[in-house]
Amino acid sequence: MTNFSPKSRSNLWRGPVYLSLLSLGALLFFIYQKLASGRYTPNFAAHEGVEFYDLLDSVGSDDGWQREERVLFCVPLRDAEAHLSMFFGHMRNLTYPHHLIDLAFLVSDSSDDTMGALKRNLQAVQTDKDSRLHFGEIEIFEKDFGQSIGQGFSDRHGFAAQGPRRKLMARARNWLWSVSVKPQHSWVYWRDIDVETVPPTVLEDLMHHGKDVIVPNVWRPLPDWLGNQQPYDLNSWQESDGGLALANTLDEDAVIVEGYVEYATWRPHLAYLRDPYGDPEVEMELDGIGGVSILARAAVFRSGSHFPAFSFEKHAETEAFGKMCKRMGFSVIGLPHYVIWHIYEPSSDDLKHMEWMAQEEVRQEEEKKSKELYAKVWGSGFEDAKDEWEKEKNKILRNADFADRKKIVVDWSGADDFPEQPPGKLAGFDPKA
Repeated sequence: MTNFSPKSRSNLWRGPVYLSLLSLGALLFFIYQKLASGRYTPNFAAHEGVEFYDLLDSVGSDDGWQREERVLFCVPLRDAEAHLSMFFGHMRNLTYPHHLIDLAFLVSDSSDDTMGALKRNLQAVQTDKDSRLHFGEIEIFEKDFGQSIGQGFSDRHGFAAQGPRRKLMARARNWLWSVSVKPQHSWVYWRDIDVETVPPTVLEDLMHHGKDVIVPNVWRPLPDWLGNQQPYDLNSWQESDGGLALANTLDEDAVIVEGYVEYATWRPHLAYLRDPYGDPEVEMELDGIGGVSILARAAVFRSGSHFPAFSFEKHAETEAFGKMCKRMGFSVIGLPHYVIWHIYEPSSDDLKHMEWMAQEEVRQEEEKKSKELYAKVWGSGFEDAKDEWEKEKNKILRNADFADRKKIVVDWSGADDFPEQPPGKLAGFDPKA
């Protein structure tokens, strides 16, 4: 007699589990083989108009120039005709491979021939006989944002203009990067048009630090009578207790701006920490950043960070961009001893002083001429007449005959002797007689 007992429940599900584990192992082995031999890339050759991009190819390496990583050069322009020749002179000197640099320009609210000058300069560099100077893809956008604030130094940097101006500039920056950043871009570099001196290796110098967002120090030259040089960009700073306390006292739409007595934040500024002999590799963590020169990984923008056109933590535009990047966990770094130089733009007070200096120079020149004329007239009025008398004396005595002249001898001895006065009397006169 054979005993029969049914299978236990554990035996019933053991087989499917083994089968599932075997399938999972095979899948993992397949994935490993693919990763070992290269990342999986789907083939859309049969699908017209479909393109595939693997964003792992655009992560932004610290040696991007060796990895053929593309850089998007973003340049906002407004009334920039006078500066474009200088800008393209710097562009020609860039050592980063030009074919890996794509250019995106946004021309807005301009009253001069910015667009025409831009096209002429682009035509010149792209048709140069040296093909190494030719850049990659170039896009020009034109859009006005209603910017009514003047382009003079005092107009742009006046305290009252800062809040509205920063918010409009943020809109322009966001518009530009949102239409120009492509999947193949690993880095995005923002540059102001009016930078006077910058190293040709600026992209490599910033990139090799391997940071998500990085800025150099920005100074400007000054005339000798103003001190020769000065920190320019005060928008790169570390947060301070004073800044946080100030922010808590302001309205929700207020925008804190640096360098104005109205907002005392007592923040450490990147610009003021410069040592002319310091190590250019030294890094400083920042909270707010300026917009003259910014290198950022394209992934920063793809992740949602942008230039707030509203009050974000009581800041706007580039300073708020730095704050937002820090909030999102990105590294934000400044280089206190690595300096680029902005052009000198005279303020209204500078222009008044320069006008006074010109008038003073004219006055001093006229005063010098008057003194020379006065000295000449004064000198001629008091010339020594001895030489003239010698000449005239000879003329006077030329016809005189001294042949019969007699020599007269006068004895002057005793002329200075005084006779003794009578005693008791001053003179031989008696009034009673």
